[in-house]
Amino acid sequence: MAHHIGISGSVILSDSKLFPELFKRHLPHIEIGEFQDEESFRCFIEMLGKTNKSFGLHSPLFRGQSKYDLLEKIRINPKEAWIQFETEVERMSRLGAEYILVHFPYFKKETNGNPAEIIEEGLKKLSSLQSKYGILIVCEPKLGFQQSPAGIHYLDRFPVETWKKYGLSLCVDIGDYILAAGEKAINYIEKWSEFVRVVHLHNVEYQGDKYIWVPVHPSHENDGNHHKIKKLMDFLAKECKDVFFVMEYTPHTNPPEKMVEEGIGWAIEVIEEGSVS
Repeated sequence: MAHHIGISGSVILSDSKLFPELFKRHLPHIEIGEFQDEESFRCFIEMLGKTNKSFGLHSPLFRGQSKYDLLEKIRINPKEAWIQFETEVERMSRLGAEYILVHFPYFKKETNGNPAEIIEEGLKKLSSLQSKYGILIVCEPKLGFQQSPAGIHYLDRFPVETWKKYGLSLCVDIGDYILAAGEKAINYIEKWSEFVRVVHLHNVEYQGDKYIWVPVHPSHENDGNHHKIKKLMDFLAKECKDVFFVMEYTPHTNPPEKMVEEGIGWAIEVIEEGSVS
């Protein structure tokens, strides 16, 4: 199968005491970031070394570091954010990670500048880091403050030819795309299908004005409370090549183990069918 199925460290909030939970899943790939500290990261790398699983880093490496600041200051100065990111790229390249994933383009809200120019400036830097360290850099466009879809809309209007010049990959976060584009999510993703290398798979559950990522499950397709995502998964499995489909959800809803297992089994089935047909 051309695609890879993985699990995200978000399911245990990267808690080192729960690493065994992550490793017990019979999935060939782990994507993780925001470790508590150096010791916890080393412990993860050691456990990984005893398996034949691959891994990708979801930047930042450590909790509390820059997560969104490459294009504008959210918490720290972009200059410092780029220095931090380069350190991570260099380190992941040495450790043989499959890729390093970064939130890009991220705009907290509409920008006064020219979004296409701002994005291209960032792409130049990312592309030179990718060449310098020989590791795949995957860009994950994100919603901004108060679910602002600005970044996702700016990317939608960004020329594919320009993106192509820089040779960078994309991550589609199904939740963010559904929140930004609703039923039109596929139209937004279609244009970028040749660049998609990572997909974050989850559904969205609303609690008042908050939303949380929950595991995918076939029962969500018709329950009226969740988004239908089978069509999206089908599309991604058919149209994109060599993708890491990463099961991503947070433990807040405490999903029953049986539900998680069924959801993973269902996703694998849909992805395998899609990649064959």
